[in-house]
Amino acid sequence: MSDGKLVTAVVKSTPNLVRLSLDLSWTYLTLDWHVHKARQAFEKQLISQGMSKTDAQQLSLFYINIKNSITNTVKQGLAGAFR
Repeated sequence: MSDGKLVTAVVKSTPNLVRLSLDLSWTYLTLDWHVHKARQAFEKQLISQGMSKTDAQQLSLFYINIKNSITNTVKQGLAGAFR
């Protein structure tokens, strides 16, 4: 591939890479908020069904564990793509 074709390919793909980066960043930033809201709703539902507050909080910690697992998986995938 000649240098001109390589430069053209990089320039053409730049807007898509920028959009992908912005989308991933926005998703990462809003993920904590969505998990927080889901935990609150889950705890509220468990408490309304008669479970103690501490037990409901312990169960809702799995939401954070799942979020961390998903985040780490995505990070490893992205890091592996740039090795």
